Amino acid sequence: MTERSVIHATVTVERVFRASPARVFAAWSSAEALSRWMSPVEDWQASYDHFDFRIGGGDRLRFGPPEGEAYVTESRFLDIVPDVRIISAGSMSTAGTRVTAGVLTVEFKAAASGCRMTLTEQTAFLDGHERPEDHEAGWQEILNKLAVELAREQQAA
Repeated sequence: MTERSVIHATVTVERVFRASPARVFAAWSSAEALSRWMSPVEDWQASYDHFDFRIGGGDRLRFGPPEGEAYVTESRFLDIVPDVRIISAGSMSTAGTRVTAGVLTVEFKAAASGCRMTLTEQTAFLDGHERPEDHEAGWQEILNKLAVELAREQQAA
């Protein structure tokens, strides 16, 4: 029998982006935009099977290497306040095994140079498959990609 375990952890990442809270919020509220930056590794792909951005709606995201096993996240939106916050609850699986379950809160606040965004992931890491420090590193990379996306959009405007 496989030994079961749960590690509870909170990962918080804060960034300041040179874009308005409305613009950063918009980058989180579109499956098309999210698909461009929502993966922790440069050459991984991200795509949504389902995206219903409303309270009570949900999404299903697949991300991973082009050749290989994908991660799948399934979430339900619990609270959405435009340009202020998004709260969702969900889980992540790979190879048919659930590896995390938790709550994600993303907050958007005006800052002198644009938007101060705070991401808080409160997660149960299941059976040793994932580690909090890896999630923090993953979020750092994802938010680096978001910064590039926002800069690209600003140059195109």
